[in-house]
Amino acid sequence: MSTESRPLAGLDLITATSIQAALTSVVGGRVYSLETEWWRGMPGHPLHPNFDVVTYRTPRGQQVQKDSEFLGAENNSVGYGFVTELVMGTTHTGTHIDALCHVTSGDRNEWHGGNSADDYLGDAGALNNDAAALGPIIARGVMLDIPRLLGMAYLPAHHPIGREELSAAAVAQGIEIVDGDVILVRSGQMQFWPDITALEACAGSGVTLDGSKWLVEQSPAAVGADTVGFELLPSAVAGHPSPVHDYLLKDHGIPILEWVNCEELAADQIYEFTFICLPLSIRGATGSMVRPIAVV
Repeated sequence: MSTESRPLAGLDLITATSIQAALTSVVGGRVYSLETEWWRGMPGHPLHPNFDVVTYRTPRGQQVQKDSEFLGAENNSVGYGFVTELVMGTTHTGTHIDALCHVTSGDRNEWHGGNSADDYLGDAGALNNDAAALGPIIARGVMLDIPRLLGMAYLPAHHPIGREELSAAAVAQGIEIVDGDVILVRSGQMQFWPDITALEACAGSGVTLDGSKWLVEQSPAAVGADTVGFELLPSAVAGHPSPVHDYLLKDHGIPILEWVNCEELAADQIYEFTFICLPLSIRGATGSMVRPIAVV
């Protein structure tokens, strides 16, 4: 746990009892991967740095440079070598989870818990509510398939997902959401992944502020979507470019997952599952790349 970390309102709903219930609900043992994979040139948010992987050490480089006594000829008659790499990019690349220090608002640039970035953001990142404060997520997961509800293959660009559609999807799918669930919202965008041009077909579709209030009323441990920004873009709230992130992360302490690939779940009409996600405990980071899975 990082310095001065505060309790996570959403993840506090995950208890030993809820974890046991989630795990015992598995009947077939099938695993659905909900991640994007990561590679050089992959799609990313235009305001974040590009993701890259660069080879750092190579067997030939070690032989030519002769900079390692460990690999020197006198200790290495078999020609042993190794390969390592340097990975660069924001933790908000591909499938990822937002920590509660990710967004700020107000005159004091406050994130969740009333913590001001002016006081708690150092040269090595956030001093509380960072990725290291995100515990393992093992919970009941539900997926609300909005395109299926509306009889579409995918939502058109900038389609608003409000409380009526979220509630109607739960009813149509026969889902009773309970406290501590992880709620995933499908727009259908990931069927185009990673074609950047094709992804524009439903770019900006997302949850509205009214929809996020409905989500909070369900008392989720976390929420997620298959889009880069989770919420409706551009914002429909005058004077606020990102009201849903502000409302969920800052005001209510509910982590947000983005670019969660729900396509296989949708194809098999799997709407309830055991959700497992293990954020990396990176001190100071505002989020974590993750590989969530759904198990049924």
